Amino acid sequence: MSQIAVVYHSGYGHTKQAAEAVHAGAASTGANSTLYAIDAEGNLPDGGWEALAAADAIIFGSPTYMGSVSWQFKKFADASSKPWFGQQWKDKLAAGFTNSASMNGDKHSTLHYLMTLAMQHSMLWVGTGMLPANSKAAQRNDLNYLGSFAGLMTQSPSDASPAEGPLPGDLETARQFGARVAQLAAKLGH
Repeated sequence: MSQIAVVYHSGYGHTKQAAEAVHAGAASTGANSTLYAIDAEGNLPDGGWEALAAADAIIFGSPTYMGSVSWQFKKFADASSKPWFGQQWKDKLAAGFTNSASMNGDKHSTLHYLMTLAMQHSMLWVGTGMLPANSKAAQRNDLNYLGSFAGLMTQSPSDASPAEGPLPGDLETARQFGARVAQLAAKLGH
């Protein structure tokens, strides 16, 4: 059974909703998926580093703040230099997701940051594997409405509570994204 770790920071609860959907998608495949929330001080819960070392795939998540990851996620990423030094995450699968209030909001910069972090760790990056919903008939709750290939993008209106956003189509995209990572981990024998 593949071990999937979803490690994320959520400032207001919207990115947590996306993380829970990614986790549910991974778990729906039979994988052992676990959420690891980075706290308000940028720290993992007890046992988090050991769990990441044992994982077959690590899915990173952060809100997009000012065109990049939150400072709490950045603190976690900087602290990952210890496992980097021993190449503990080498050849693990990696993927990433982000949420912001704007439809674009420079979320791609955040995904590139997450991808670069994974490449620094010699990991294997997994994109969404989904076509975008970009026809005239497309509706906001269609799968991959935000049209991301590099990783999962979700959007929550700035005045929406976490219960109101991300929207249902984004959360279903998140579930399918989590399932994709877990299925690839199983296929590759991770």
